[in-house]
Amino acid sequence: MKPRSLMFTLFGDYVQYYGGEIWIGSLIKLMGEFGISESSVRGATLRMVQQELFQVRKMGLNSYYRLTDKGKRRIEDGVKKVYTITPHKWDGYWRILTYSMPEEKRELRNQVRKELVWTGFGMISNSTWVSPNPLERQTLEMIKTYQLEAYTMLFSASTVMSHSDSEVVKRGWDFEAIANEYVPFIQKYREKFAELQARIWDNSLTDRDCFIERTELVHEYRKFLFLDPLFPSELLPGDWTGNTARELFRSVHQIVSVGAVRYFESVIEQAPGHEVVGDREHAINPFVEM
Repeated sequence: MKPRSLMFTLFGDYVQYYGGEIWIGSLIKLMGEFGISESSVRGATLRMVQQELFQVRKMGLNSYYRLTDKGKRRIEDGVKKVYTITPHKWDGYWRILTYSMPEEKRELRNQVRKELVWTGFGMISNSTWVSPNPLERQTLEMIKTYQLEAYTMLFSASTVMSHSDSEVVKRGWDFEAIANEYVPFIQKYREKFAELQARIWDNSLTDRDCFIERTELVHEYRKFLFLDPLFPSELLPGDWTGNTARELFRSVHQIVSVGAVRYFESVIEQAPGHEVVGDREHAINPFVEM
């Protein structure tokens, strides 16, 4: 696991439910469970501060980290995608973003493309991106964050005159390739589900084991957020493997969640005078209906 990516997983899955702040010592211990060294953790947190994703609060010799508004936006969008139970119903509208940036803005243009893919847009022609998902808020926030008002236009339309909805989907996304990416995950976690059930029966599944299993599960599932746009059911292929993967993800998650949260609670230390009562219920079961 890369330190930065693991930090996003830990903040989205645990820290946000316990005051949103964590002592660097607790973070070092938690990330050490995945073979990440103390120096790597400290280096990654420094870079996150420099990139304005983390802010640090010093108390004596101790450092406590929390997400900035920019970091929170990434976490909130990611958590919502990971823990959505069922595909949402399509409202019939396409969201259409166009942009035109000068060549000296090439790096910014590449960053915007990454953000659009992460958000769930697909490119149907040069500098024209679409999505059937209700992404107006996230897109407008992205435009504001990167100061793109002079370079972008955001539309919505209920009718595409020249192409059918299915043809638009084919232009912007390769669902066959996405389905193939899900196959190894499904195979692995079908076996893992049976293994974890057996370990519950023989009492060999510790809280630490649960923390490692849940964190690795979420970490692996998160990669699909960069591939699968999480379309409404009306636009998905029949027998969509993404639905199978989501159901399996939820089943495995439910087995290990209670123990994982208990282990996290045993490690995290709050700043003196900043005691926080964690939202254990939502930490254990963060799933939401669309």
